[in-house]
Amino acid sequence: MVGGTHGIGRAVVEALAEAGAEVLATGRNVAALQEMSPAVHAVRSDVTDMADIERLGRAAAERLGQVDFVFVNVGTATIEPFEAVTQESYDRAFSVNAKGPFFVVQRLAWLIADGGSIVFTTSVAETGGGSVFTAYSGAKAAIGAMARCVAAALLPRGIRVNMVSPGFVKTPTMGIVASDEDRAAFEKLGDELTPMKRHGQVEEVAAAVLFLAFEATFTTGATLTVDGGARYLGAS
Repeated sequence: MVGGTHGIGRAVVEALAEAGAEVLATGRNVAALQEMSPAVHAVRSDVTDMADIERLGRAAAERLGQVDFVFVNVGTATIEPFEAVTQESYDRAFSVNAKGPFFVVQRLAWLIADGGSIVFTTSVAETGGGSVFTAYSGAKAAIGAMARCVAAALLPRGIRVNMVSPGFVKTPTMGIVASDEDRAAFEKLGDELTPMKRHGQVEEVAAAVLFLAFEATFTTGATLTVDGGARYLGAS
């Protein structure tokens, strides 16, 4: 579990631990993970740091040996108009949302048992045209494209690679770097734009992740959208 300290990641960690799984979860706030269960191994890791990714690989090998499922759930978004995007903000968006997830999976792939699975978190923003999420949307589209290529690469080992694509989901940060005022406005906008007129709950996305991980045994290279109808019904 890469990115499991809060929100969707934490919901998946909790569900796996409650089901009796041994889980290794990463994040920058490992204290939040250590509070969950003795079955959860907490590792502080930053996907933008290649040395951290290497340490994560060693920790997974030492603590778990072989793994059945890898969930790559990292991302950052900044409300930033197109004309305000800088090289620094662009590089940060791609480093967290695309580069880091790719190299994490490349490092962990050899630990995954044949017949195992990988799930990436993407976003409905990857197909959207929101002008304030230019770099974020591009980075999420990039990891989606790469995930399909990883699915092809790992197919000979029977490892399935899929994506969960959330819309507006109620989490502590709402998935964005913003002031409290901007975050509240973003949440209100989400309710208005979502056809079901509410935000998703982290448990609803976690259920989709676990379905892809363990039940969707004839599915690979696919995206499961969990967005209250925003992607397909939003124009109605």
